[in-house]
Amino acid sequence: MSTALFDLSGRTALVTGSSRGLGRAIAEGMAKAGARLIINGVDPKRVETAVAEFRAAGHQAEGAAFNVTDEPAIVAAFERFDREGIAVDILVNNAGIQHRKPLVEFTTDEWRKVIETDLTSAFVIGREAAKRMIPRKHGKIINIGSLGSELARPTIAPYTAAKGGIKNLTRSMAVEWAQYGLQANAIGPGYMLTDMNEALMSNPEFNNWLMGRIPSKRWGKPDELVGAAIFLASDAATYVNGQIIYVDGGMMAAM
Repeated sequence: MSTALFDLSGRTALVTGSSRGLGRAIAEGMAKAGARLIINGVDPKRVETAVAEFRAAGHQAEGAAFNVTDEPAIVAAFERFDREGIAVDILVNNAGIQHRKPLVEFTTDEWRKVIETDLTSAFVIGREAAKRMIPRKHGKIINIGSLGSELARPTIAPYTAAKGGIKNLTRSMAVEWAQYGLQANAIGPGYMLTDMNEALMSNPEFNNWLMGRIPSKRWGKPDELVGAAIFLASDAATYVNGQIIYVDGGMMAAM
């Protein structure tokens, strides 16, 4: 019975930015838990390759290539899902970018690009998903936050602003949509071994700082997000709403 609580069989999950990185790890975990996956990315060929790999592994998967900052493309994708009878039961707003430079050097366009990719996209895609989930009286929305949802570091101000917004967007979704049977929660990854962190991983000074700051004394692995994602997507979390779970090796707990 306890295992059944985490079974995602018969459910369809859209994971943005899932052709690689953290999104790919989350998508693979959900597929292994029984979910049908909609793989998203901006590069159609990469999406097609990922779909083929999922299917070769015995999973149900299909692609939906679109840029998460392109609202007409997002709306068109959901309209296609409607026509094809695809009901998105689980949405993971994972797609995001990073841009590092001192705050006073950011142009307004650079600021907007990060905010639109990391925050506004979660609102737009979440809205389109919720429009379909509300009449069905069920649905799971998982937004990917960050340690930046709570804390700041130099040179990543737009990212920090966006991820702080993700925390309260998640709360707003929960407050408005819980009455319709939806649960909206977030995951805050710590420092993970991903392409986006490649510059930090190759920086000895940063690594020394991180190892002295993080209780686990190591970087996180993308697949270590899977347990939290499956929990929030499953029936085990039907009364969990508006929360953010930090998967960070204890970093948020340390002084």
